[in-house]
Amino acid sequence: MGNRLTQIATRTGDDGSTGLSDGSRVSKSHLRVQAMGDVDELNSQLGVLLAEPLPGDVRELLVTIQHELFNLGGELSWPGGHLLKDAAVLRLDDALAHYNEHLPRLKEFILPAGTRSAAIAHVCRTVARRAERTVIMLAASEAINAAPRQYLNRLSDLLFVLARVLNRANLDGLGGDDVYWQSERMKRLDAYDADNTG
Repeated sequence: MGNRLTQIATRTGDDGSTGLSDGSRVSKSHLRVQAMGDVDELNSQLGVLLAEPLPGDVRELLVTIQHELFNLGGELSWPGGHLLKDAAVLRLDDALAHYNEHLPRLKEFILPAGTRSAAIAHVCRTVARRAERTVIMLAASEAINAAPRQYLNRLSDLLFVLARVLNRANLDGLGGDDVYWQSERMKRLDAYDADNTG
């Protein structure tokens, strides 16, 4: 891999290209760079979530995930490299099973809402899904290890579950349950609109 960053303003990207860890340069619009950016955005959003009051076990898990996402981003920046270990995917599987076990079964769709920490977890989930889609698009044209795609897939599922956990944690006095999509309410609103038009 390339040398560690020693200065921020290198001016080497002024032509619209950026360097990868193997020393090659690609356009900043390249799918590989887009995937790296999506993973970086996801990690940054997790940093926002970590700034919220969280249960200690959830905080510890998210910090570990941040480190693993850094490895994932490093792997994407190093064509042919392998930094994200298969054990990282298994850790997410274990965490998913652990937290999901204590949640009530879903009987309706839920909205990405609730407490502030849960809402941020939902934002992280959607960024993880976008990062996964970008990695899949990249893998259609270049050789990519399976672990990054699998990790992002599991992580988006885990963040959905953690959002439900955080809505129940009640750390700010506002928690208690998921915010459910109310299909019957939407039907009533549609009926009201129909009766009050024209």
